[in-house]
Amino acid sequence: MQIDPSLQWLLAITLVVYLVAMYAIGWYAQRQVHDAEDFLVAGRKLPLSLAWMTLLATWFGAGTMLTAADEVRSDGLSAAALDPFGAGFCLLIAGLFVAGPMWRMKLLTVPDFFRRKFGSKAELLSSLILVPSYFGWIAAQFTALAEVLNLFFGIPFGWGLVIVAIIGTGYTLMGGMWSVTLTDAVQISLVLIGLLVLGVVVLWELGDGNAWTGLTRVQKDSAPEMLTIIPTESFASLIGWIGVFAIGALGNLPGQDLMQRVFAAKSERTAKWACLIAGVMYLLFGAIPLLLALAGNLLFPEDMNTKILPALAHAFLHPVVAVIFLVALLSAILSTIDSAILSPASVLAQNVFPRIGKIDTLTSNRVAVLLVAICSLVLAFFGESAYALLEEAYLLTMVGLFVPMMIGLYSKPASGRAANVSMLVGTGIWAIHFAMNWETFLPTVGWLETLQLPLSLMATACAALAYFCWQWPWRIEWTRESEPEA
Repeated sequence: MQIDPSLQWLLAITLVVYLVAMYAIGWYAQRQVHDAEDFLVAGRKLPLSLAWMTLLATWFGAGTMLTAADEVRSDGLSAAALDPFGAGFCLLIAGLFVAGPMWRMKLLTVPDFFRRKFGSKAELLSSLILVPSYFGWIAAQFTALAEVLNLFFGIPFGWGLVIVAIIGTGYTLMGGMWSVTLTDAVQISLVLIGLLVLGVVVLWELGDGNAWTGLTRVQKDSAPEMLTIIPTESFASLIGWIGVFAIGALGNLPGQDLMQRVFAAKSERTAKWACLIAGVMYLLFGAIPLLLALAGNLLFPEDMNTKILPALAHAFLHPVVAVIFLVALLSAILSTIDSAILSPASVLAQNVFPRIGKIDTLTSNRVAVLLVAICSLVLAFFGESAYALLEEAYLLTMVGLFVPMMIGLYSKPASGRAANVSMLVGTGIWAIHFAMNWETFLPTVGWLETLQLPLSLMATACAALAYFCWQWPWRIEWTRESEPEA
């Protein structure tokens, strides 16, 4: 896709102004940071307006704006099971069942929860699972934004990755959660406005001057299989879709990025409503890129090699408006990058580094931010597709942490060993399949090959089975020791 030189210059100047503004906000936020609680959870002072906006901005990134749209353009709406459908429902589930009890515990990180419920070994094990799970997610954002820079400025992909990593890491270092939250509020506002404008303009063009006619055309002229959200033509396709949906809906419930914003809310009620509002907004606005992807099939039926949203913006928006949308697109990815970097860095600084030696808390948090960014950048250079990286990131936390977290949240565990076994079993099964490049559960074993059981569901079920099998003997032993002697 050829980009007009005047549009390149206008976009470049606008991006420089935008980045200066973001760094100014980061510098202002730095003055609010006095201790680790300020850096990690914004002093637990976020009002509802900022809480739901930073939640939405955290997840509304490359997965929704670019990769999910391109997957839907290729395979139809069923390809959106992970994002936005699964991720949107995850926020709703969090608001209904998780945010309240987690906020009341006054934690800083998810491994703090595992320490309090299951002991220090569970804290360390959950940290070792949680931190690497973010590298793929961050790498997906680096990859997507580097591709956009290559598309519009011709910047080589490798250099684009480095530039993106430096920019995204910079203002995260300054103010921590305060910096992330304030920049998120600005960025998500740009994203939502830009999406609405592009959606209306594209439908207007598709409908020859009538947006409603354009929407009707998408429904009438798209192939029926492209409009199918839940495939039911076979058991394998249905169970596969459920498995991917479950990764999005359940996989990020133990995520530090989600819980960090729950912990930062000023009240339990704020934490719950922030998740619910963000979930509804995520599903509503997440549907726009999917709609635009289907419209792109009708407008550009032969050009399937470029990212559809930037292509539509370049084709149908006035250059000034196109620049605004592209800045909004970059904002969506940057807002996810800073949040995704801060989350595992918080776990490293709070739950891992203290085991190595005594370090100043704020210093250790900033060192952890740099370490996470570097590891994610290295992973991005391996070149795996953004969508695959995103899916693996959700899957690891689902199979490793979801079961013990939910059990610990609603019960009083008799022993921490069951949680440790559960985490090891779930993560071990995932690791074996990842090493063997098996996409489904035990795909090479006889009749299981025809069923194509999803790894996400089966590994999580094995983790639950391991927990209860180990917990039962320990609970009997604990009960017997507690009984008074006759």
